[in-house]
Amino acid sequence: MIDIEMVYRTYKQLLFTVAYRMLGSVSEAEDMVQDLFASLPTMDTENISNLKAYLVKIITNRCLNVLKSARKQREVYVGAWLPEPLIMANNADPMGQVVQDETISYAFLVLLQELSAVERAVFVLREVLGYEYNEVADMLHKTETNCRKIYSRAKVKINQDHVQNLGELGDSQPLVQKFLRAVQTGNFQDFVALLTEDAVLVSDGGGKRRAAIKSIFGKQRIQAFFEGIAGKGSLQGQWRPFLINGQAGLVLVKDEKADMVICFEMEHHHQRANHVYKVVNPDKLQHISSVLSQIS
Repeated sequence: MIDIEMVYRTYKQLLFTVAYRMLGSVSEAEDMVQDLFASLPTMDTENISNLKAYLVKIITNRCLNVLKSARKQREVYVGAWLPEPLIMANNADPMGQVVQDETISYAFLVLLQELSAVERAVFVLREVLGYEYNEVADMLHKTETNCRKIYSRAKVKINQDHVQNLGELGDSQPLVQKFLRAVQTGNFQDFVALLTEDAVLVSDGGGKRRAAIKSIFGKQRIQAFFEGIAGKGSLQGQWRPFLINGQAGLVLVKDEKADMVICFEMEHHHQRANHVYKVVNPDKLQHISSVLSQIS
């Protein structure tokens, strides 16, 4: 008989980060981990030689089922679908302190959205967790040859060089400071000076909040966009800096709840951002609002 409490303490963080990478949702990842441990006493674990791999296998396949069922919802989603941001402050992270490396960065999670559910599973198991192909094949009930092909296809889709470049996250703190200054003055020129010429702004309102449905390309257009919404009062409120998925970012707080999140993808070898991500979908800000209530 396994000690459920000990197993939970040992593996909850790992399983949460696997589920979060797969689903891009904090709340769904939390629920997935809780459901797994709730059902663990009913499972036959007596003859399991590698409990860690067994749990990773279960959580990965459950994530696959969720992604397959959510595929149609994603197809009719209004505008860009961005992952749910994860803030890290005062040990208020879900499931305890999350395993932090470049593969929990927001830019990496966005990159994973370009993969199919199965490609994502193979890539996470092989590239992120370092499992051998025979182990990945066993977890996903596929042949080793098939897993190799899926992994190769995934690397081509998301550009392996891009993934490796994300390993050097870059310092986004200067962008945070310039953005805060721009909100005060209404002039975003100094902020966009820290963007690449071909920078892209991606917004996610999910049809529940006003947001640019299409991405905005180029630093000048990004400047015009922010100055436009600032003039309408959309950026008014309390801006608070946080580590968002391990990098400096910003949360706009209104009525003690998260109203907007701004975070960045930094260009490799340079302290400039090539992507700005803006999340205003209230469903994707519930976790942050919960954390804010704990640390206020």
